[in-house]
Amino acid sequence: MNAPTGRRRRRSVRDWVVDFTMFLLAVGFGLALALEFPDPPHGGGPPTPAVDLPLWLSAAEQLVALAGCVGLWWRRRRPVELAVVLVLLSSVLTLVSGAMLIALFSLAVHRPPKVSLSVFALAAGAAFVHAIVRPDPYSPFLVDFLLGLAILGAVTGWGLTVHHRRQLVESLRDRAVHAEAEARLRAEQAQHQVRESIAREIHDVLGHRLSLLSVLAGALEYRPDTPPEQVARSAKVIRESAHQALQDLREVIGVLRAPVGELPQPTMADLHQLVGEADDVGARVELAQEYEGRAPDRVGRAAYRIVQEALTNARKHAPGAHTRVRVSGGPGDGLTVDVVNDAPAAPPERPGDGSGQGLVGLAERVSLASGRLEHGPTESGGWRLSAWLPWTS
Repeated sequence: MNAPTGRRRRRSVRDWVVDFTMFLLAVGFGLALALEFPDPPHGGGPPTPAVDLPLWLSAAEQLVALAGCVGLWWRRRRPVELAVVLVLLSSVLTLVSGAMLIALFSLAVHRPPKVSLSVFALAAGAAFVHAIVRPDPYSPFLVDFLLGLAILGAVTGWGLTVHHRRQLVESLRDRAVHAEAEARLRAEQAQHQVRESIAREIHDVLGHRLSLLSVLAGALEYRPDTPPEQVARSAKVIRESAHQALQDLREVIGVLRAPVGELPQPTMADLHQLVGEADDVGARVELAQEYEGRAPDRVGRAAYRIVQEALTNARKHAPGAHTRVRVSGGPGDGLTVDVVNDAPAAPPERPGDGSGQGLVGLAERVSLASGRLEHGPTESGGWRLSAWLPWTS
């Protein structure tokens, strides 16, 4: 509401109009007061005789009143000093009352209520002194004082109302700015979560595709005596998997570039295709689906990713091992996903390969779905991964 103290704000066109209007009002109020001193009425005489001022004192009062009206142009920069000076002058000079009232109003608008009320108390004392020094010949002392006090209270109350209204508007503006900033932060957090989700999808999808390529390429490298028919079949699978990996990358890039979008998600119906791809590389995977009804998209998507990550780990750490996938459950009981692979027929080509981030991401995914995840070695030397996902009826 106030101009910065370090740098003065330039006066706008509105400020010029308002200041000029205030100046005219103060001058007009002073002239109206100057016209209220005709000769006392005849027929009994006034209750209190009027005070006749010398000519030089009357001229000085007019000059001081004019100076007070001109001083209103600086009421925004020095509202307290100007109001105090005009209040003190109004205790003995009548013509300065108009400028004093405007200065008191401006003070109540631009300064805290504590300051404006203190100056109002000073103005009340000045009104009392003025009623004694310059009595009104047409009204008793008490009426004159109470009328002046009422005018001072009305002007100060009006200024305080404008002050509080400006504070309310400013607070509402600040709330709107804060709400907009909070909305922007929430949008950024949501976008960040979406990008994290896309990053997990990239890991799951491309990790599965690239593991297929690694297995097939390794088989061709270490088995140079492979029959031409099997080499051609492996090359076809490599080509299709590489093409699908590129398609997945294009989909991910399209989602990242689009303002609003969502990565196409797999469902339970895609488990057959996932197992079929594993069979193409000779992984010997059996799938048993023993559930009733149609699983919710979120549950089906999580189950698909669990099976995908389990098959990827089996190809890495137990190449050629027999793997059994069992999906069972139903509404109300939840969905159970069990993936068990036998001990590897031969040690993996790169033992210990992998950072374990796949299982970490899988545990996070299951936790977000309010499920449970267990994994570890079996008694026969294989590996078992089991997950339970809630499925409400």
